[in-house]
Amino acid sequence: MSDKSILVVDGDAASLNYLVRMLQERGYSVFGTGVGKEGLIYIWRNQPDLIIFDPALQDISWEDFLQKLRQDSRSADTPILALSSDQNSEKRNACIQAGCAQYIIKSAEAVKTLPDVVAGLLEIDQEVVEQKVTDHVVEKDGGFLIVFLSAKGGTGTSSLCANYAMIIRQNKPEASVVVVDLVLPIGSIAPIVGYEGEVDLVSVAELPLVKTTGEYFHNHLPEMEIWGFQLLPGATDPERANKLQVTHIPEIIHALRSAYDYVIIDFGRSLSRISLPIIQKADLLALTVSTDQSTITLTKKVWDYLHAQGVESQHVFAILNRAVGLEGLTKAEAEEIIGLPIQAVIPYMESNFTLANNLNQPIITKYPEDTTSIILKDTANNMIRLADQLRSE
Repeated sequence: MSDKSILVVDGDAASLNYLVRMLQERGYSVFGTGVGKEGLIYIWRNQPDLIIFDPALQDISWEDFLQKLRQDSRSADTPILALSSDQNSEKRNACIQAGCAQYIIKSAEAVKTLPDVVAGLLEIDQEVVEQKVTDHVVEKDGGFLIVFLSAKGGTGTSSLCANYAMIIRQNKPEASVVVVDLVLPIGSIAPIVGYEGEVDLVSVAELPLVKTTGEYFHNHLPEMEIWGFQLLPGATDPERANKLQVTHIPEIIHALRSAYDYVIIDFGRSLSRISLPIIQKADLLALTVSTDQSTITLTKKVWDYLHAQGVESQHVFAILNRAVGLEGLTKAEAEEIIGLPIQAVIPYMESNFTLANNLNQPIITKYPEDTTSIILKDTANNMIRLADQLRSE
């Protein structure tokens, strides 16, 4: 039983009764009313810990309601959550500016997340909430989730991730695409695309979970104009990476999938307890391999482990990237060792790939007629088709 009290003000009797009952079942002390003026009297007399109200009040305007609350010392600092059927962004912004901590559109999805929002605003049971978030690994709904992983560094995984994301966005101009850099400890994507801002995975994970919404990401993540996608960059150095609140990562990914058509994650060689649950739920795992014997042997070990953890081979899109030269094993030899079909082979580009990265340009922009650009485009199309096919099964 919580010692926190909540007032719900909602002129819709059915909505009011449902909210009161749901919150009471979670142990809160809850009082409900459909009248704004009665709500004000209750607030000043009992000083609840949280106020939830629908701005569509019948007896008083929502502007006056909020103004009276914020001008009275008994309620000036009480968190207020607006729960409304009005989807107008101007209404939302006005409520936030008038003193609401959150403005949530009434919907079935909002009802599911409301208990966590309430807990966040009350700042209680955070360990329980964080554990729920850790357990709340991404489900196969929402936007497509494509993750890039390699067994060893030096395979060009981050470069391929950025370039494939750019091509997917180009092929699907109506789609929203976000790239998430989860390479630890130091992110790899920002130097490739030329981002030098302050927003990164660490700063986002420091936010209360209730603030990391799809709207927040669309408004705050940097837009990489040449590349066509938004970016959630990784940590800039190991010391900063140590501050990462890893328990928030699953919920961040969940929010991103709810807001974007394609969520593309670069793990690099970071196979860990953080990355494994996300990989297990991905639509596609882009497994990047180079041609040297040691990387291929290590890739087999990684794949055997992932397969034992429930990752199915049809969700793996293996890419053989000749990042360092023409020597090494062939595609057929690599397939035989790893035990997976290789869907794409990226030709050796000598210094061109590195030059494009140094200039923060996509390969297909810098070298549009190069064979590699053609292969990258074809491969991206194949990835999209496979993801669509797997979703439809």
